[in-house]
Amino acid sequence: MPNIKVFSGSSHCDLAQRVVDRLGINLGKVVLKKFSNQETCVEIGESVRGEDVYIIQSGCGEVNDNLMEMLIMINACKIASASRVTAVIPCFPYARQDKKDKSRAPISAKLVANMLSVAGADHIITMDLHASQIQGFFDIPVDNLYAEPAVLKWIRENIPDWRNAIIVSPDAGGAKRVTSIADRLNVEFALIHKERKKANEVASMVLVGDVREKIAILVDDMADTCGTVCHAADKLVEAGAQKVYAILTHGIFSGPAIQRINSAAFEAVVVTNTIPQDQHMKDSAKVQCIDVSMILAEAIRRTHNGESVSYLFSHVPM
Repeated sequence: MPNIKVFSGSSHCDLAQRVVDRLGINLGKVVLKKFSNQETCVEIGESVRGEDVYIIQSGCGEVNDNLMEMLIMINACKIASASRVTAVIPCFPYARQDKKDKSRAPISAKLVANMLSVAGADHIITMDLHASQIQGFFDIPVDNLYAEPAVLKWIRENIPDWRNAIIVSPDAGGAKRVTSIADRLNVEFALIHKERKKANEVASMVLVGDVREKIAILVDDMADTCGTVCHAADKLVEAGAQKVYAILTHGIFSGPAIQRINSAAFEAVVVTNTIPQDQHMKDSAKVQCIDVSMILAEAIRRTHNGESVSYLFSHVPM
C-alpha cells in the first residue's frame, strides 16, 4: 500500500500493531515522551509529506493525556505536509457527555470534536459511539464502525444453545442495538428500564419481557463501573434465566468493576479490544475478548483506496 503511514499513540500499542500486521506494513516511527513538567512531547520520526496518515489512539487509561497526545500528533503530521490525517479512535473519549441533560452541563463530546477538527484531522474512524448524534458534532467525515458483526459471530460460535437465547438491553437507550442483533439471530429481545438518582448509581430496575428458561445475553456499548450490568444480571436470574452472558463493546472496567463481575451471575463477560484487556482478563476468568483489529484495518484499507466502508456494518472481514 503506497503513500500510507500508520502511527500509534501510547494508549493501545498492541491494537495498533495488530492493525498494521493485518495491513502488511510497519508502524510509523514516533517518539512519545513527557517533559519533567508533564507536558507531552511528540517527535514524528519519518517523513509524512504527501502521505495518507492514520493515527491510532483509544480514549482509555489516562484519558486526558492520551487525548492531548493524539491532538499533538495530528497537528505535527498536518504541519509536516501530510495530505490527509485520519484519527482512528476505537473508543471515543467523553462520548457519554453528549447532551445538555441539566442546566449548566457541558457537552464535552462536542468540545472534543472541535479540538480534533482544529488540530487538523480530516477524517475520524471510531467504533460503537455511545450516541450516534456525535457524528453530527463534526464538520468532517466520521465513520462509526459497529462491533455487531463480530458479536454475532462470537454468539454463534461460543454459545451452543444460542437459538434459545433472548437479547437484553440493560437500558432503554440500547433498545435499537438489541433489536438489530435479535432480528439477525431471529430470537426475542427484552429490555430493562432503569432510573438513575445520580451518575454511576442505579436507583431501580424493571424488566420488560419474558426470560424464563432462556439464555439471556446482555448487550451494551460500554461498561464502566459495571453497576448496571451486574444489577441487570441479578434481575435476569431472579426472573428465571438459565444463564446470563454480557457482551460489551468498550470494557472500561474502572473502580470496583472487576470485583463486581467476579461476584455476579455471569457465565462470561465478553468485550472487544478497543481498550486494552490483558490485565482485566488476568483479574477475572469471566472476561473474554473479541479482537476487532481486522475491522479497523479493513476500514483503513478501504478509506485509503477510496472504497465503500458500509460492507463492514454487516460483515466481519476474513
